[in-house]
Amino acid sequence: MTTPLLLIDDNQVYLQTLARSLSRRGESVLTASCGEEALSHLEEASPARAVLDLNLAGDSGLQLLSEMLQRRPQLQVVMLTGYSSIATAVEAIKRGALNYLCKPVTATELLAAFGEPREEAPVESEMDTDATLSVRRLEWEHIQRVLQENEGNISATARALNMHRRTLQRKLQKKPARR
Repeated sequence: MTTPLLLIDDNQVYLQTLARSLSRRGESVLTASCGEEALSHLEEASPARAVLDLNLAGDSGLQLLSEMLQRRPQLQVVMLTGYSSIATAVEAIKRGALNYLCKPVTATELLAAFGEPREEAPVESEMDTDATLSVRRLEWEHIQRVLQENEGNISATARALNMHRRTLQRKLQKKPARR
């Protein structure tokens, strides 16, 4: 019997869709919609892998990541987010995440994030690193970094950026600009 894969996301539709897709691929899947439920599954079922959303109904997936790895240091965790940024990706990896993916992801992409990287993946990532970032993308990355420094506080971030709070909220609702 294989150890289950633990999926943690507060979006029930996305959670169930991904769980169903992984189950069709032969994965044993446990789901949790909050940190408390995830930690309970972690203790009871001892999963070897977990997929964790960065934002769990306002709670930080990064804090949950640290707690999960403290309880199970050998746990492999892939972070998911709807709003990716370099700052949060770096922070997730520093805290012990195996990989960091932007939603939506397919079951194939998710399983590949746990496995060995494909030969063509490093070449593509090297090309992305060398590419010049657009001004809009740089702005998005900067906003995300300042938001993280202010622990997600929109008002404090707006003040730090010398920007109106509503303007910042509009910028945060938009998807990040492409490279």
